[in-house]
Amino acid sequence: MTQARLRSEFLRRVVERGFLHQCTDLDALDARAAKGRIVAYIGFDCTAPSLHVGSLVSIMLLRHLQQSGHKPIVLLGGGTTKIGDPTFRDEARPLLSEADIARNMAGIQRVFARYLTFGDGTGDAVIVDNAEWLDTLAYIPFLRDVGRHFSVNRMLSFDSVKLRLEREQPLSFLEFNYMILQSYDFVELARRHGCVLQMGGSDQWGNIVNGVDLGRRTEDRELFGLTTPLITTASGAKMGKSAQGAVWLNADMRPAYDFWQFWRNTEDADVGRFLRLFTDLPDPEIARLEALGGSEINHAKKTLATEATRLAHGDAAAMAATETARRTFEEGMAGEALPTIVVGRDELAQGIPAFELLRRAGLCASGGEARRLIKAGGARINDAPIEVETRPVTTADLAPEGHVKLSAGRKKHALIRPRD
Repeated sequence: MTQARLRSEFLRRVVERGFLHQCTDLDALDARAAKGRIVAYIGFDCTAPSLHVGSLVSIMLLRHLQQSGHKPIVLLGGGTTKIGDPTFRDEARPLLSEADIARNMAGIQRVFARYLTFGDGTGDAVIVDNAEWLDTLAYIPFLRDVGRHFSVNRMLSFDSVKLRLEREQPLSFLEFNYMILQSYDFVELARRHGCVLQMGGSDQWGNIVNGVDLGRRTEDRELFGLTTPLITTASGAKMGKSAQGAVWLNADMRPAYDFWQFWRNTEDADVGRFLRLFTDLPDPEIARLEALGGSEINHAKKTLATEATRLAHGDAAAMAATETARRTFEEGMAGEALPTIVVGRDELAQGIPAFELLRRAGLCASGGEARRLIKAGGARINDAPIEVETRPVTTADLAPEGHVKLSAGRKKHALIRPRD
């Protein structure tokens, strides 16, 4: 079905802004969404205390769903995290304790309040924990009622399983159950909340299709699945990673300025696509920004950074990050929103080697990388080049404001402050 033929606002948005990869029955889903409000969900396992940028496509998809008048469900995997999704992984995930899962769930929940409206209204988003039903399942009845509908032959044919076996990498029986439990989640949400659509990344296609089939086999329900494409940068890198590691969405794991800077460093060829996926800007404005050429493309990158940060961290944090970047790059000053590393005052008084401080500030991944950067003339203290890699940084380097500004290249900066 072409975009022009789509009747529902939601699916038109999905196609226009680049979210659609696969759909189990696009025509039927479009008719259902055009007729009235639908309920849809995406699942998020609690493997870390924050989600990262790699989850943003899914979060923005839920946002567009709600903005189009439909009801989103955020399903947190309090149950499935105890097993771990084996999809396209080379080895099993480490098993987490219930306390770890609870801590991670609390951190993850904070992300969604920025993107969705929660409440008791018919279109308000809700958060559901699949431990509510998975923790109470009885094994033998579950095998008889649900397990009998799954063909092991078919399960082995899905790429997520097949590739693991072809590489002769072990797949435990525990992990093999994951797709059955995810399928059961879909049916349970259909029963409890009238959910008709499961969405997720392209790697979830097999699990989603199994849930659609289970709903048809066990309850004669018409369910739908929709996946988003794998998002990579123009140079082929996987979305969500940076030189400093995962780009977390929670401010306590990735400060707003660092988050802003991640988007500011977007490759030229990705600007238009990322504006469509990760901001609320209207299509005409995006078309204008992506048409900018030469150095003007930097304006589009700053807009992307500010709008993406506004959604994740709020207006004040986005404006502070934007102003810090302006002062840092245009005026050569150290904005207060720069990442700050606190060190012991006695340690700073004795002196810390410059290469070590670059590593500790997260401006370089290792001491070796920091040494090479200094030798190449790319590192600075208070905007002055560091000429010797072992040059000690001491309290004598403190600016009147009480910090040392440390820079790696033109775009990466941090403040070093002594502990009070």
